[in-house]
Amino acid sequence: MSAARPEPSGGHGHTGGHGHTGVAQAVARGRRVFEIEAEAVSELGRRLGAEFERAIGLLLETRGKVVVTGMGKSGLIGQKIAATMASTGTPAFFLHPAEGLHGDLGIVGRDDLVVALSNSGETAELLSILPSLKRLGVAIIALTGKSASTLGRAASVVLDVGVAQEACPLNLAPTASTTAALAMGDALAVALLEAKGFSAEDFALSHPGGALGRRLLLRVRDGMHTGADIPRVTPDMPMREAVMEITKKRLGITTVVGPGGDLLGVLSDGDLRRQLEAGTAFLERTAGEVMTRGGRSIGPDQLAAEAVELMERHSVSALVVLEEGKLVGIVHLHDLLKLGLG
Repeated sequence: MSAARPEPSGGHGHTGGHGHTGVAQAVARGRRVFEIEAEAVSELGRRLGAEFERAIGLLLETRGKVVVTGMGKSGLIGQKIAATMASTGTPAFFLHPAEGLHGDLGIVGRDDLVVALSNSGETAELLSILPSLKRLGVAIIALTGKSASTLGRAASVVLDVGVAQEACPLNLAPTASTTAALAMGDALAVALLEAKGFSAEDFALSHPGGALGRRLLLRVRDGMHTGADIPRVTPDMPMREAVMEITKKRLGITTVVGPGGDLLGVLSDGDLRRQLEAGTAFLERTAGEVMTRGGRSIGPDQLAAEAVELMERHSVSALVVLEEGKLVGIVHLHDLLKLGLG
């Protein structure tokens, strides 16, 4: 007889009590990580003070670029800090300190400022570029957990990002410390953008390809129908012809304009449905007699996102576009959604 084949451990066919225990322990560990990192960030906020103010002052005075540098996990956090600053109005880029030792330090100018990250403050590659930075005379803001370290002593300003413990159960892997450094970088970037008066429109200019950029850069005129594409009738036009204009232009609406091009009112699909509920007698009347006076309108230079919000708020699918009181276009919800504003 052949020996019975043992069940594979950890297989799908048999979990036993240990599997459930392991999952519960994993959930508990995950929650503990959140607790440790949340406390680290909270403590960082509680001790924020004069040094942070000095750091913001130096950043505001900088005539050149902000150069962010760091090794390993600190370097990865530094890349994110540089990207956040660059996207919020502060010219910044990341310099890998090891590459800096082999020529990349040439991108640092005398008018620049350096933000250096090292939890220990003793990272060899980072310390190796300090003499060159000192010769240039650039200000250095250190984000470190050891203010008395070599980096801390060399810095113009030290921002203490030290943590009581890492979230790693071995207290070795950079976890809470990198979260704290990231939060400090965000605090610097946000304080800077507010101090500079950086606006939503400024943000959009550096994000033209994203959904946010579209919401903040697209104007009503970018998506409106103009000229012969505008459905329009005169107030004395028979309703049968007005219905044909609505059908022909396929925007669910027609404008009713006076001799000088002034908007008198609108006729929409909704108006026609409400009239049909009482019969077809309205078809023997004129557009001016049946129209809704005025109509929802917007300006051509207003944000297209504002037009979408206005249409959704009033449950309409199109808006009349007026410039100095004159009809210049029609903007339809579907056209704006096609532009990526949905």
